[in-house]
Amino acid sequence: MAQVEATTERIVAADAETVFDALAEYSGTRAKVMPEQFSEYEVREGGDGEGTLVHWKLQATSKRVRDCLLEVTEPTDGELVEKDRNSSMVTTWRVTPAGEGKSRVVVTTVWDGAGGIGGFFERTFAPKGLARIYDALLDKLATELEK
Repeated sequence: MAQVEATTERIVAADAETVFDALAEYSGTRAKVMPEQFSEYEVREGGDGEGTLVHWKLQATSKRVRDCLLEVTEPTDGELVEKDRNSSMVTTWRVTPAGEGKSRVVVTTVWDGAGGIGGFFERTFAPKGLARIYDALLDKLATELEK
């Protein structure tokens, strides 16, 4: 099994603290900016950053739906890590300053991919598809924060 990685980033016209707080607010802003590929969104514990337990279903393709139960940690300033209890998937959000009143958001998801021919296709196509989903989330986040 090879590890699969998907990464995308965006500059948001808001300071890093504001952007990080919005991403970490699972019971508020985060719920508002989730694109259509996420369903059954539910905060089960906490709701703001470290200690949050959140559930959703991620529909990556018409046939591929992943049931996610994510534990949220904040290992360093400006970093949120979501570890899925149901799989090897880990998503890391990093928010850093990017000039006056702007910040860079980088989201990286890694998981243990399948082996064989299925794994080849997963490693080839899944990162681009997941990056598009997170691009949509970051677009909605930017729209929400740049009002």
